Amino acid sequence: MLYSSAQAWRDAPHKRVLFFGMSGLGKTYVSNILRGAGNWFHYSIDYRIGTRYMGEFIADNAKAEAMKVPFLAELLRSDSIYIGSNISFENLAPVASYLGKPGDVAKGGLPIAEYRRRQDQFQQAEVRALMDTEYFVERAGRLYDYPHFICDTGGSICEWVDPNDPNDPLLSELSKHTLLVWLKGDAAHTQELVRRFDRAPKPMSYQPEFLTKVWDQYLLENNLKEDEVNPDDFIRWTFAQAMAHRQPLYESMANNWGITLTADAVSSVKSEEDFENLIATALEAQS
Repeated sequence: MLYSSAQAWRDAPHKRVLFFGMSGLGKTYVSNILRGAGNWFHYSIDYRIGTRYMGEFIADNAKAEAMKVPFLAELLRSDSIYIGSNISFENLAPVASYLGKPGDVAKGGLPIAEYRRRQDQFQQAEVRALMDTEYFVERAGRLYDYPHFICDTGGSICEWVDPNDPNDPLLSELSKHTLLVWLKGDAAHTQELVRRFDRAPKPMSYQPEFLTKVWDQYLLENNLKEDEVNPDDFIRWTFAQAMAHRQPLYESMANNWGITLTADAVSSVKSEEDFENLIATALEAQS
């Protein structure tokens, strides 16, 4: 790991950490606290995906919808109007909207082939954004003179790695430049995340093999054809399975490549000092 002990962490003039885990457990919460303290550069993987690697896909998708309206189509052809996504750290909805949900088009779904294509685009974008971490570590210091660095990753990072492979290219690269920190929820957190998702289901990204398995299983169990699937029903049904699928991957990432913080402990962080003490305690416990 980047820091071999709690003392090494405390003494480091440049502290660099990377958060991973399910969405909703405090990654962005703590990242915002650190950014607000004034000494930390906040690198959001989802923001990088939406602005650098998928921005054109997102904008073109919006333009394709606008081209269905004759009035807007004429304005677009003559470059009289501009269509773009307004992505921010707090608003990543354009990325999720583009990913979409598979199923009945009349109910807002995408044909499964198109859904898989967009999933593949997202996987490539996320891996590239993660591999940009070193560049942003260097840029944060060189350009903005930030001494410390926080990388806030999406929940799907575990889908693209093999945490039990000591030579995994992505984890090897990330661990060279950051301390990997798992934000771990308990059973109560899991239940709350499921309830929250059930109220407002959102698009997600899945490992291709996992998606094939759950899609085929859903069609079989419900005796449905691909174009008969209710998109929201499918992703609700899939969410709990996705969490169970990801949990051991996160755990192996933490055991083999980093440290673990509980979501409850993270929720108590109110300052930069609180966070640094929490990391030091976790490093002490591990050693």
